[in-house]
Amino acid sequence: MSFRSPPCPGTGTRLGYDPCCGQPRRIAHLVDLYERNFRLLQRLVPELELPFDRAVSRSASDLPLHLTVVERAPYTCELRLTYVFEQAQGVRVQPDFWLRVYRDARVAEALRCGRRMPWRAAGENDPAARDYLHDQWARNHMLSRWLDYLLEHGHGFSLAARPRAVATMSTGIG
Repeated sequence: MSFRSPPCPGTGTRLGYDPCCGQPRRIAHLVDLYERNFRLLQRLVPELELPFDRAVSRSASDLPLHLTVVERAPYTCELRLTYVFEQAQGVRVQPDFWLRVYRDARVAEALRCGRRMPWRAAGENDPAARDYLHDQWARNHMLSRWLDYLLEHGHGFSLAARPRAVATMSTGIG
């Protein structure tokens, strides 16, 4: 398993967890990460129109991966990717990624992983804006690394792997 950080948009080098100076100081870095997440997600789920509500991807070297469509709109969809652990205390899902996919803009944003931090910034210079950007960067960077991992382990929701409705054929013979 190899977790590679995406190249820094400013320098093109791989500098570790955060780009450039150690913190995402520009929204452009975050948008680049959203675009990368979209490309990885498109490899994992080739049909981002999502003609199903739920699917499970099975891999020989990893746990079953559960995908649930939460919401559909003409240009976006919200979905959930997670592993499901059944325990004596009940079901636990982890990591519990909620994603919004903007098919027209070709970006995918991790809305939350577990609980979403609310947007609380009063204005552009509010420290909450910097904190929110930092949280979004961390969440989406984690998503990017996990999508890489899932693809390396053979996960995917291709036509062959997704659930299908049972077709009934009418022969017309009466």
